[in-house]
Amino acid sequence: MSGELRILGMAHGLLLGLVLASPMIGEAFLPWGVEALFIIAAFQLRLADRRWDTRAGLRGWVSHIRMAPGRLVPWAATAVVAVIAGPEQATLAGSILAAVLMAELLLYPAGAYLLGRLPRAGIALLIILLIIGCGLAGQGQPARLAMAFALGVSGCVFWMRGPDGEAQATLLTAAAAVGCFGAALLIPGATMIAMPAALLATTLTLAHLSVIRRHPDHWRLRSSGTFRWPFLTHMG
Repeated sequence: MSGELRILGMAHGLLLGLVLASPMIGEAFLPWGVEALFIIAAFQLRLADRRWDTRAGLRGWVSHIRMAPGRLVPWAATAVVAVIAGPEQATLAGSILAAVLMAELLLYPAGAYLLGRLPRAGIALLIILLIIGCGLAGQGQPARLAMAFALGVSGCVFWMRGPDGEAQATLLTAAAAVGCFGAALLIPGATMIAMPAALLATTLTLAHLSVIRRHPDHWRLRSSGTFRWPFLTHMG
């Protein structure tokens, strides 16, 4: 995306860089980094593709698939990095390619259409089910990565229907992210469920922060009809 949700876009670029540098940073970071990349990339994709709701059935599907090759390049690079990272991560490369092809060619075209017809409560329930599904699937498996992608798309639709940039919503998602990360660190048995929830909550927080704007105090007219600018209002 170009300039929209700038903080989220910067985080996306930083995350991609860390994933590509993971052989030097540490192999243990790679599976979680890839999972986070699936969530945030799917969020960004759905946000950039808001025209989907106006597309006509099969023509929309074909249009999406025609634009897919350009989006597959970073995923191919990520798969190559997984191969370089060592034999322990070699299977992750195949999982990345299988999951992204499934997501781009099937899950996203069908999911974007169906999600547009779900109420906000239904999307929230779907998000919970996807988080549970991620917890049941093994780390680095194609099914888990595909569900992480679906989680990012669902989270974006949920965000677009709610208050964006509102302080209360931002604090709630930030608190959820901290709580889920804390649960993942302190309760090893909950890590597989808590981490996707934490990653989605972090993505939502960054999205909220990206659209927070100060409310400008526009110039006003004095009773005499002359201009009065905001900075003069606060002087004297």
